Amino acid sequence: MSAVIVEGLRKRYGTVKAVDGLSFTVERGEVFALLGPNGAGKTTTVEILEGHRGRDGGQVSVLGFDPATGGRPYRERIGIVLQEAGFEEEFSVFELVRLYARFYSRPRDPDEVVEQVGLKDKRGARVRTLSGGQRRRLDLALGLIGRPELLFLDEPTTGFDPSARHHAWELIDGLRSSGTTILLTTHYMDEAQHLADRVAVLREGGLVAVGAPDTLIAAERTSVLSFWLPEGTRPADLPLLAGHIETRGQSVSVRTEQPARDTHVLTGWALGRGIELTSLSLARPSLEDVYLDLVGGQTS
Repeated sequence: MSAVIVEGLRKRYGTVKAVDGLSFTVERGEVFALLGPNGAGKTTTVEILEGHRGRDGGQVSVLGFDPATGGRPYRERIGIVLQEAGFEEEFSVFELVRLYARFYSRPRDPDEVVEQVGLKDKRGARVRTLSGGQRRRLDLALGLIGRPELLFLDEPTTGFDPSARHHAWELIDGLRSSGTTILLTTHYMDEAQHLADRVAVLREGGLVAVGAPDTLIAAERTSVLSFWLPEGTRPADLPLLAGHIETRGQSVSVRTEQPARDTHVLTGWALGRGIELTSLSLARPSLEDVYLDLVGGQTS
């Protein structure tokens, strides 16, 4: 049986349809990412799955429970890492993790969890002294302490430096390998592409695409031709290309369905003028490119 089953989920706020007939499943042991711009219904959907918000219609099953009525037996089997959480500032890291461990019937060892999230050196530090990234690691520790079968991760690496982000990714990969099911929300498309077995893209409360990142990317017909604008040239000087040209400073990218033609035209133009095209590359689109197409360019 799937870890999460959502069928025809609906939620209104007055006249606004926050979630409008949403259906998807999350399989046991997979990392499933919910993506979408602000107002797409991600937060409402996740809060319903966590049991923190009621629904107006549809069916929801999480680990065999209806979250609305599952009570403590349900809550003991899930972990939640919120985007922002409030802590008692005078607790030490270890004291807070140990306190949360006492809320569960079969918790993990607090020392083990503190080390796993990279806070061993901050074990005795007061919460008020932690940086933003260290607080996010503490959030993760509190989500893991109850040995959850399903972990909800809301923007888990916000505030992390690149090294800490990759450590968090390794931790999430390890949780998946141990059989933990993870439902992830993130605004970082590279994070979703790296971590998620499948992604669901929401827009205006509905599902517009679901599948493995590589599958969604493979369905995209365009390629991306990239290069640096040669010194002394302007975007208006470039040859007529079939694809759509975007410039950011000196960086140029061309979304094209005719990559061979546009590469030939571009290199011929450069050779004819005796100039080089620095960092010339041709690549398939990223998940971010696909995502922007699906949500019509709306930002998260």
